[in-house]
Amino acid sequence: MSKSRVMLRVTKGALVPADITSQNMLRERGYHTGDVLAAELRKPRNPGYHRLAHAFGELVVENIEAFGGMMPHAALKRLQIEANVGCDEVALNFPGIGPCVYRVPQSMSYESMDQATFEGVFAGLCEHVARAYWAGLDADEVRRMSECMAAAA
Repeated sequence: MSKSRVMLRVTKGALVPADITSQNMLRERGYHTGDVLAAELRKPRNPGYHRLAHAFGELVVENIEAFGGMMPHAALKRLQIEANVGCDEVALNFPGIGPCVYRVPQSMSYESMDQATFEGVFAGLCEHVARAYWAGLDADEVRRMSECMAAAA
């Protein structure tokens, strides 16, 4: 099945396709009035928060030597792993070495991560950068710098 998401709008006592594209996607999937469907519902974030995350990545790449030359997206993924925020953990057992945990960063895209989860992940990233790389700043200052970069973009 396609990974593309159907956008739904809440009406009194029902969910209906939010636009013609979503309506066509439902039709293409063969769904009919009266069908019972299983769904995972989440409210997508404002796309501005997606820009904020990438502005944060740019801020890190442009100002922290350890991230120099990286793409902003790669810097975000590395920071997620370092800070252990917004990651899934996979337990591995290597023969002769023993058990270890492998972290896989989750997608922070506005359609993949809801607003509440994003806020927690982003706060954790700002806290990690302030603590590990910019000792003179706190997490709020790191966030404000990111917001300034996002606004300027």
